[in-house]
Amino acid sequence: MTGNTMRAMSPARACLLLSLPLLALFWLGLQGQGGIELGVKSLAVPSSQDVSVLLLHYAWWPRLVVALLAGAGLALAGVLMQQVLRNPLASPTTLGVASGANLALMAATLLAPGLLVVGREWVALAGGGLAVGLVFMLAWRRGLAPIVVVLAGLVVNLYLGALTTALLLFNHEALSGLLIWGAGSLAQNGWDGVATLWPRLAIAAVAAWILLRPLAILELDDVSAKSLGVSLKYLRFAGMGLAVFTTASIVSVVGIIGFIGLAAPNIVRLAGARRLGQRLLWGTLLGAVLLATTDLLLQNFSGVLPTLIPTGAVTGALGAPLLMWLIPRLKLQGNRAPQAAIVLVSRHPAPARLAFRLAIGLLLALGLGLLLGQGANGWYWLSPDNWSVMQWRIPRVMAAAASGLMLAVAGTLLQRLSANPMASPEVLGISGGCAIALIVGIFLLPAPTSGMLVGIGTLGAFATLLVLVALNRRSGFVPERLLLTGVAVSALFDAVRSVMLAGGDPRGQQVIAWLAGSTYYVDLTSALIVGTLAALLALCTLPLTRWLDILPLGAATTRALGVGLNRARLVILLLVALLTACATLVVGPLSFVGLLAPHMARLLGLSRAHHHLMGAALVGMLLMVLADWVGRQIIFPYEIPAGLVASLIGGAYFMWGLRRL
Repeated sequence: MTGNTMRAMSPARACLLLSLPLLALFWLGLQGQGGIELGVKSLAVPSSQDVSVLLLHYAWWPRLVVALLAGAGLALAGVLMQQVLRNPLASPTTLGVASGANLALMAATLLAPGLLVVGREWVALAGGGLAVGLVFMLAWRRGLAPIVVVLAGLVVNLYLGALTTALLLFNHEALSGLLIWGAGSLAQNGWDGVATLWPRLAIAAVAAWILLRPLAILELDDVSAKSLGVSLKYLRFAGMGLAVFTTASIVSVVGIIGFIGLAAPNIVRLAGARRLGQRLLWGTLLGAVLLATTDLLLQNFSGVLPTLIPTGAVTGALGAPLLMWLIPRLKLQGNRAPQAAIVLVSRHPAPARLAFRLAIGLLLALGLGLLLGQGANGWYWLSPDNWSVMQWRIPRVMAAAASGLMLAVAGTLLQRLSANPMASPEVLGISGGCAIALIVGIFLLPAPTSGMLVGIGTLGAFATLLVLVALNRRSGFVPERLLLTGVAVSALFDAVRSVMLAGGDPRGQQVIAWLAGSTYYVDLTSALIVGTLAALLALCTLPLTRWLDILPLGAATTRALGVGLNRARLVILLLVALLTACATLVVGPLSFVGLLAPHMARLLGLSRAHHHLMGAALVGMLLMVLADWVGRQIIFPYEIPAGLVASLIGGAYFMWGLRRL
C-alpha cells in the first residue's frame, strides 16, 4: 500500500479495509474450534466438561480480547509519544520504554519477588519511566530533536538489552519461563489478563480524553504554546507519564509487543488523520486490529511452524520493514544528527611516538590478562611457564585482541566512508545483521563448522550493508538516515533473537552466551585462526588509505581526484562485512568497540587515514583485552563476558557523547 493510496482514503476506510483479514481469521479460528455457534455459546461460563468449550472459554476468547486490548493500548501510547515529542518515529519500543519495563520485571523476579505481589505493572512502570527519563536526559539539550531522541532510544535499548542478556546468562534456569513471555506471548489460561488490563486501559483512555485539548496545543511551536499560558513542561510530563503507564501495564501482562505503537499511528496519519483526536480514535482501533490479526494468523498456522513463535517477536519483525519505509519520508527539518560530535582536535605532532606508547600499553594489558588473576587464595601472578593455566588464557586474550582489532578497523572504515562519527558496525545494524545470519545458521544447520559460520555471517553483514546502501544512496548517505536505518535493522535482530530463544531449544543457552560475547569457548587453534585473519584483514586496509583520506571530502571531490567512487565504496563495504562477521563470531554483536576505538584515536590527534587506522586498531585491542580481564576478575569465581563488559563501557560512552551535543 503506497503513500498515495493511503492519502486517497479516510482513516475509517483504512481501518475497515485492514479489519477484513481480522474478520476472515476470526471466522476460520472459530470454525477450527467447533463452529460459530459453539464459539458464541462458550462465552458464557461453561457448565459442561466438553474440552472444546473449555478451551474456547478459558484460552481462545481471553487471548483474542487481550490482543485487542494490548494493541489498542500500545497504539494509544504511540500516539501520545508522537504528539508530545513531535516525532513520527516515537513509540514504546523505539524509546526503550518496553525494554526498561521488561528489565525491571526480570530484576524484580530475581532480587525482590515481593515487589511483584504489590503489582507487576508498578514495577514495569518504574523500569519504563527510568528508561524514558534517560532518553529525555540525553536528548534534552537538543530540544528533543526527533533524530537525537531516536538515537537516544537506540542506545538505551541496546544498553538495557545488554543488561537483560547478563541477567539471562547468569540466571537462565530461573528466567527461562520468562523468555517466551518477554518476547510478547499472548497465550492465556483464563480471564485474569483481561481483568488486569481493561480497567487500567480504561483509565488511560479517559485521561487521554481529558488531556486531548491541552495536548493538541503541542502541535504549535513552543513560543506560541507558551503565549497561550500553557506549561509545556508539565503537559509533556503528563502526556509521557500516561504513555509510560499504559505501556508498563501491557508489558506486565503480555511482555514486549514490538512496533504496534509505531505502525498504527503512522498508518492513520498517512490515511488523513491530521488532528490529535482523530489519531487517538482511529489509531487505537487500528492498533487493536493489527495485533489481533497477527495473533490469529499465528494461531491458524501454528501447526505448520516447527516451534512456538511469540506474537510480539512477529510484530517486531514486521515493524522493522515499516520503519525502513518511514525513514525516507521523515522530514528532518534541520534536526541533524550529532554533528557536534565531530570534534576538532589538533593533529598530534608525533603519531609514531603516540602509536609506540599505545603499543606499550597494549603489551602491558596483554601481560595483565595472561599473568595476573585470582584463585582460591586470592590474587596471584602466574608463572609464564605454567602451561596448565596458560593454555586457557592465551586463546582468550588472543581472541579478545583480534576481535577488538577487527571491530576497530571496521568502525574506522565506516566512519571515514560515511563522514559520520557515530557510525560503527554495532550502531548501523551490521553486527545485528551478521548475528541474525549466524543464529539462523546455528539453528538450521546440523553441525556448522567455524568456516561455514564465518561465511554465513559475512553474507548477513554484507546483506545489511546492501540494505543500508539501497535506502540511503538517493539521499547521499546522510548520517541521520544511516543511523535510523541501523535502528530498524537492530529491531529486526531483536525480533529474530526473541523467536530463537523463546522456542525452548537447548541451544538457546549457547546462543545467549555467544550474544554476550564470551571468549570462554575459544581454543588455541580457533584463536590462532582468528588472530591470523585479523592481521591479514587489517593489512588489507593499508592500500586503501588514500581512498580513506579522500572519501570524506565528498563525491564530487573524490571523482575529481580520479577515485572510482562506486568501486571504492564496494571494496570498503566488503572488507567491513568480513571484519564484522569474524569479530561478531567471537565477541557477539553488541560490544561498541567499533564506535569507541575510532573516536578515541581521533581525539588523540590521529587524523590521517593510516594513522587513524593504526591508532584505532591499537585502542580496540587494548579495550577488548582489558574488558576480557575485567570480566574474569570483577565477580570472581564467576565471569562477565568480554563483549558484555565492552558494551556496557561503550554504551555509556555513546550516551555521554549524545549528552554533550
